Amino acid sequence: MPRDPGRAAKAPHQPTHNHLLAALAPGDLAAIAPRLELVALPLGDMLYEPGSTFHHAYFPTTAVISLHYVTESGASAEAAGVGNEGMVGVALFLGGDSTPSSAVVQTAGHAYRLDRHTLAAQFARSAALQSLLLRYTQALIAQVTLAGACNRHHTIEQQLCRWLLSTLDRIPSGELVMTQELVASVLGVRRESITEVAGNLQRAGLIRYRRGHISVLGRIGLQSLACECYAVVNKEVQRLLPTPKPHAGPALTTAIV
Repeated sequence: MPRDPGRAAKAPHQPTHNHLLAALAPGDLAAIAPRLELVALPLGDMLYEPGSTFHHAYFPTTAVISLHYVTESGASAEAAGVGNEGMVGVALFLGGDSTPSSAVVQTAGHAYRLDRHTLAAQFARSAALQSLLLRYTQALIAQVTLAGACNRHHTIEQQLCRWLLSTLDRIPSGELVMTQELVASVLGVRRESITEVAGNLQRAGLIRYRRGHISVLGRIGLQSLACECYAVVNKEVQRLLPTPKPHAGPALTTAIV
């Protein structure tokens, strides 16, 4: 039973819905399976605060986590996003207990939580697990590195298209509910800018925007408008990590309320 019944998910989930857990050797997965806790992650939930001690790693299945840095003035921007392709909490096996960034639930869903002691013990025991998690960390570093250049040099339209495409890749259900304030916070821009760009994409026939809901109509069109960061990050993930089994899901529908 989960240690935190109030956050436990009732929907049928499997650890292998997370690509990293699915890529583990049977023995490695069996070793940590009894300690994996399925938890529900509501929109806006803060998993880590800046400087706080990490107690768990999170392996999302349907949730998407945003790794944010918040300045003293309160401004923020996303350094990286983590969905079912990865995990939150790499500091636990890199030798650190905290980071200066925060981890916030960008898209509500579920994740498997693993306590730090079990992760550390299996990481020390299994060379295969070490290799997998370190390769994932390299892919995550590539995403963080590109985020700085992207926020500085690419237009809001390019960034929003990249974000929509990344979300399409990470959400098995194909549905997302998010406030405009949170979208703006992820991209580090004003809320009004998100509204303006969404209107432009609708006029181009790439999305349908009605009563706060966005449906993606033209993925190829979004790819043509997105910056190169989307393709570069995907290439690194494909180079470093096992290819997940294809998952068929509906088109992305976004509710911005």
